[in-house]
Amino acid sequence: MSVERHGISVGIERVSCETIIVFKAKGKLTHDDYQAMIPIFKTTIEELDSSALKILVDISTLTGWELRAAWDDFKLGLELNSKIDKIAIYGDKSWQELASKVGSWFVSGDIKSFEEYDSAIEWLID
Repeated sequence: MSVERHGISVGIERVSCETIIVFKAKGKLTHDDYQAMIPIFKTTIEELDSSALKILVDISTLTGWELRAAWDDFKLGLELNSKIDKIAIYGDKSWQELASKVGSWFVSGDIKSFEEYDSAIEWLID
């Protein structure tokens, strides 16, 4: 039996004195994945009380989005626009560079893609 695993986990990582919100996307994301994650994420950023969010998006195991999930992702980016300082996109996908460029049109903070996890973290805390 083949089990399809997909979803988005949200975590907090402390590096030196910096707080980084980490998203780990797995499989092909659905609208339901965003519906489950968004309340957790909003509670996390309220507790952090930060107006300069540093976010790591780990897409190393992402295979894609359903159209409605891509729309959810776009809306979340617009909603958080003014609170984002930096977004690092980590993974080895050939399309991650394009995603970071398109995202930069809609997010006021800096967005950059990385093929190495440690490089992404170092850029976020710099």
